[in-house]
Amino acid sequence: QEQLVESGGGLVQAGGSLRLSCAASGSIFSINAMGWYRQAPGKQRELVATITSGGSTNYADSVKGRFTISRDNAKNTVYLQMNSLKPEDTAVYYCNADLLLHGTSWFNYWGQGTQVTVSS
Repeated sequence: QEQLVESGGGLVQAGGSLRLSCAASGSIFSINAMGWYRQAPGKQRELVATITSGGSTNYADSVKGRFTISRDNAKNTVYLQMNSLKPEDTAVYYCNADLLLHGTSWFNYWGQGTQVTVSS
């Protein structure tokens, strides 16, 4: 069964860094866009960063210059390097990807989420 599994969240002090990873597994023929979203308590889920299969990236204004998204197509994995973390970055971070299954149909998948907590 296809799934996205995140790892790398945790507790860090303001100004610190964390690296999130998300690996896609299952009968995947191809992966198109991959991305990271986050949801803070009491707020809507918001886009953090996305990356296409060709490597084009897009970032939320709030993380530009601090976060870097990358991917390893051979490993079906997307990463989010987060530097200069701020307390307002505290949220559950979710991985998202468009997966081509069985060579015929595209499906959008979400990971289970990983908690990132930044203390002041």
